[in-house]
Amino acid sequence: MFDMVPFRKNNSIARGDAFDNFVNSFFNDDFFAPVNVNGFGKGFKVDLKENENYYVVEADLPGINRDAINVDYNNNYLTISAKREDSREDKNENFVRQERSYGEFKRSFYVDNVDKNGITASFKDGVLKVELPKSEKGQDQGTKIDIK
Repeated sequence: MFDMVPFRKNNSIARGDAFDNFVNSFFNDDFFAPVNVNGFGKGFKVDLKENENYYVVEADLPGINRDAINVDYNNNYLTISAKREDSREDKNENFVRQERSYGEFKRSFYVDNVDKNGITASFKDGVLKVELPKSEKGQDQGTKIDIK
């Protein structure tokens, strides 16, 4: 089973009057943040699914080469890490806003009841798809997954 805790920065229930909401949303906007918190700044977006036989993890990794992605399964933790290199030549550009992030990104998910020998991963059109077949509980296994 996956172990995740949902988090929302701005609750959908409005408090206060319309002017307070406008002022708060203006000053809390990520325009003033050095890194866009909606993109890679806080990690990458992932969908987690389960069916009868598999757990499926799909991660959005646009602009990252397949060779720069690492997928591991150790001690019931699936870890996806990726690295995006900064390829700009001119470092003196005058950006008004820069949202594309460069650096290393990593997320881990607790997934038990997995047959480590059947784990597969593929990468197409910026989306990493990892399929983890279910197995018997109690098998603590670890392995590195090759991406096709």
